[in-house]
Amino acid sequence: MRPRHAWNPLDADVLDWYSRVAEPMQFALKLQEMREMIEPYAAGLAAASHSDETLGALAAAHAAMAAARNVDEWVRADLQFHLSVLIACSNELLIPLGTLIERTLEAQLRLNAKRADVFNASLAEHTAVFEAIRARDAPAARDAMARLLGVMRGRIEA
Repeated sequence: MRPRHAWNPLDADVLDWYSRVAEPMQFALKLQEMREMIEPYAAGLAAASHSDETLGALAAAHAAMAAARNVDEWVRADLQFHLSVLIACSNELLIPLGTLIERTLEAQLRLNAKRADVFNASLAEHTAVFEAIRARDAPAARDAMARLLGVMRGRIEA
C-alpha cells in the first residue's frame, strides 16, 4: 500500500472507500473543512454569474426543501441545492467537485438533518443563501453560505 500522503482522496473510488473506513467524525470534519473553503466562494460566484436556467434549478431545489415532508425528501433536495450552487457559479472546474463528493456529502447532510431538532431546521439559512444568489448579492451569498456551514459544523461537533 502506498503511504497515506500519496493517496488521491479526490479520486471517487478512494474517497468512497475512505469515507467508509475513516473514523466517522474525523471524516465528517475533513469534508466540512473542504466545504467551508469552497462553498461560500462558490455561492458568491453563483450570485454574480448565474443564468436563468441555473437559478431555476436552484429555485426548484429550494422549493423542494421547503416542501419536504421527511428526512429523505429533505436530504435529496438539500443535496440538489448544494450541487446547484456549484453549477450556478459557472466555473466548470468546480462542477465535477460536486459530483465527486455527492455520495459523501449526502451522508453528511443526512447526519446533520438527523442531529437537528427537526430535519428542516436549516431552511431559513438555505433561504438566505438562495435569496442572496437570486439578488446577485455576492457578499451576502458568501456570508449566508458561511453561516449555513457554521450551523452544520455545530451539529457535527455536538
